[in-house]
Formats: sequence, structure tokens, C-alpha cells
Amino acid sequence: MITADLFENNGKIDAFVFLGESNRFYFTRCETSFGAVIITPDTNVFITDFRYEAEVREKVRDFDIVISTFAEFYDKISETLTKIGAKTVGYEETMPVGEFNALKSALKEFKLKPATDIIDMKRAVKTQEEIGFITSAQRIAERALAKAMSIVKPGITERELMAEINYEMIMAGAEKYAFETITAFGANSAQPHHHPSDKKLDKDELILVDMGAKYKGYCSDMTRTFCLGNPGEELTRVYEIVKAAQEYAIKHIKAGMTCNDADSLAREYIYANGYGNNFGHSFGHGVGIDIHETPRVGAKSDFVLQPNMVITAEPGIYIQGLGGVRIEDMLVVGEKGVTNLTEYDKKLSI
Repeated sequence: MITADLFENNGKIDAFVFLGESNRFYFTRCETSFGAVIITPDTNVFITDFRYEAEVREKVRDFDIVISTFAEFYDKISETLTKIGAKTVGYEETMPVGEFNALKSALKEFKLKPATDIIDMKRAVKTQEEIGFITSAQRIAERALAKAMSIVKPGITERELMAEINYEMIMAGAEKYAFETITAFGANSAQPHHHPSDKKLDKDELILVDMGAKYKGYCSDMTRTFCLGNPGEELTRVYEIVKAAQEYAIKHIKAGMTCNDADSLAREYIYANGYGNNFGHSFGHGVGIDIHETPRVGAKSDFVLQPNMVITAEPGIYIQGLGGVRIEDMLVVGEKGVTNLTEYDKKLSI
């Protein structure tokens, strides 16, 4: 996981300090609520507190372990960097303002350089081990959804279905949910990030489920849209348009393509069928330790897709007052195309 490529073409950064929980996990494979990871070409240091001492000493390899109190934390970072002989230090710009001010004050003897793009790019290209964890998380989610959908009947509430999905994910081996599970019935499905409510399912209403499991620290992400009965002519047509747009994009995406070109594969199909103004979000995003990672696969992104990036393919059409359709799979980008990690079927009727 720790490789020399962090220090290639990085503006002469000779040490990185990562305070963010996801970046700490990326390097150490140990989940902690407090700490810092310091990476150099020759030495790697993990600073945390006494609550995690036994765990990190047992699990974390190739790191020197430093135990700190909260009061000493930023001074420990400075002392470690001084001992290493660092001069220019890369840091994440995405930390809270108070945390940055404390770090900047403690490291006033060092030159600080923003390094978020460097670590984001490194994390965007997955190893085979990471792809394996994401695939396992997806299989857990698929087993959970198949079991949860068996209880769907008129009268069930969005909240009840959400709870059943979450329960089945944990019972199937998930460490936790990758994000708040979305279950939306009827007109609520036109809200892309709807919060499950006590709305009861009526026959012939759409059921939108957006869910993900977390396994070995890695997320899955999947959306399916169903109907218990017949959703009517327009929503049936919308479903077929979204499905065809997704399938067309999946067939043509490959490494070397820009994200806006990937997005346009589905977006232009939806526009051509009269629903361009009803597709208001990006085609997809990167997935890994966090549910949203680099790259953003959207209309305004000229980011170039690279082999072994894991991205979502999730076009949608949303008609307020009627309903919405979204279908989402996860893809591994390759030189000649993509590998679809999602095996769950795409049948509208249940």
C-alpha cells in the first residue's frame, strides 16, 4: 500500500501528514477516531492515543507507533517531522478550519503544501485486494436486498423496508452500512436522496432502493427500482430509457476516456428521449473507503479514467409528483472496457 509513487512529481514534498480518518485507514488498515499518519520515503509513523495502542501495535505493520495525548498531539507531529528531517510537508486541505489552524501553528517551521489531489489520485486507482473487498461488499448487499424484498407487500413503510435491508446487510457480513439506505415509494422516488418515512406502499407504486454495505473498510453502492404491479405507461417507458442509457454507457466506457465523455454516453441518450431536464445529477462517482471518491463522473469533469478505478454508473430520470427511476451498478475501468461488479438483476416488476 505504501509506495514510492506518492513522492513522484509532487513538488518536492518529502513528508505527508494525513489526519483524515479515511486516509489513516488507507495506509494502516486500522480504523481509529483519532490520529495522524506520517509518510516519508524511508519512515512511516502512526500517531494515536492510548485507546487504540493495543490494537495498532498488533495490527499495523511497517509503521513506528507513537502514543500521544490530545494536548500533545500537534507537538508530537512536529517532533516526529523534525526527527525525520522533513522540510516540505504535504497535507489535506479538506480538514476542519480549527484543525488546520492547530496544525499550521505547530508546523510553523516547515513549508506546508496542499496534497489532497496527490492522495485522492493514489486512492482512485485500486489494487486487486481493494477491488476484492469492494466486490465482497457488493455481494453482501445483493444477498441482503434479495432477502429484504421478499417481505415487500402493500402497506409496508419505507422505514420498515430500510430497516429490513440494513438488518440483512449486517447478518450477511457487512461491518456497517456504507451510507444511509434510501427507500422511496411512489412520488417520493423522484427525490434522489429521499429520507425514508412512514409512507406506506400502495400497489402499482415505484420502489426505489439505494444501498451499500461496508466490508473490510470498503464500500459498495447499488440502486434498483422496482414496482409491485404496474407503474403505468410513462414510468414504464422512463424505466426502459434509464436502463438502456446505462447499458449503452457501460458498453462503451474505458480507460483513457474523460469523465464528461463517459457521462455524455448516458446523458445524450436520455436527452434524445425527451427527459434531459429530469436527469440532474452526475452519471457516477468513484467508490472505495468512502462512498464518494475521486473521480466525479460528471458533465463538467475532464478527469481521465484510468485502469482499476472503480466507478458507479447511475443515470436517473425524476418526475416530481409522479416518481423517479435510477439504476446503479459499480464498474472496474479497464483498457478495453469495464468489468461490472454488480450482478443483481434489473427487473422492474416484482
